[in-house]
Amino acid sequence: MMFRVLPPFGADPRGISEVVNGLMNGKSNNTGTITLATGGALTTTLYDERISPDTKIILIPFSAAAYADQIPFGGFQDTTDQTAASTTTAYAITYNTTDFSNGVTLSNSSRINFKNAGTYNIQFSIQFQNTDTQIHDVDVWFRKNGSDIAGSNSQFSIPNSHGGTPGHLIAALNFFVSVAANDYIELMWATTNTAVTIEQIPAQTSPTRPATPSVIVTVSCVSMASIANVYVSSQTQGSATISHFANSTADKTFAYVLVG
Repeated sequence: MMFRVLPPFGADPRGISEVVNGLMNGKSNNTGTITLATGGALTTTLYDERISPDTKIILIPFSAAAYADQIPFGGFQDTTDQTAASTTTAYAITYNTTDFSNGVTLSNSSRINFKNAGTYNIQFSIQFQNTDTQIHDVDVWFRKNGSDIAGSNSQFSIPNSHGGTPGHLIAALNFFVSVAANDYIELMWATTNTAVTIEQIPAQTSPTRPATPSVIVTVSCVSMASIANVYVSSQTQGSATISHFANSTADKTFAYVLVG
């Protein structure tokens, strides 16, 4: 790596002037770039002879691929009906469409997976239908990695059918969750009567209006913890180890600044 230095003794005035003017203009030559290793790598080695055991290394996203992970989000929906066969069983809510995905992905139809650690706001909108003549209740709650999240349940009373028309209710709220990298979240539901279902409604006319998904879920990051997923885990003279998520994306380039 090439960078401008002055000799310990006998520097000429022109050289001194160039270096000092460079410093005054913010050109301190203590920067560089590093691209994360791929193939699921969890670490990347940064080589720079200016690094010492005490150097502070600041990492900054320096490519579109690197910047993308700093703002994770996801949007998912389902366009099918979902039913409960039993009132004593909890069911995972499923999705069949990914609308938006950046660091938040869908698997097993029901699992919302998080590539980056952080605190996320999960918002859901569920179209419930009740074909019975009595009002019935539905519970909706969150699970993380297969375990119920304490205090995450909400109960909704679904209106009864009237004049031969099923009762409808949109169950909607938002909930903050903290996750580690590679955690997953599921929405669960249970009903007091199997006449209650999660229903999609086709596009309608007079007036024309779009179809109603049975479920809509959106996920947005509300903390910047994802940045901490790329950090200096150790360093020695001339090199440093950059720890990060299991990377399989090319061109995740970070600029770095060395201080001290």
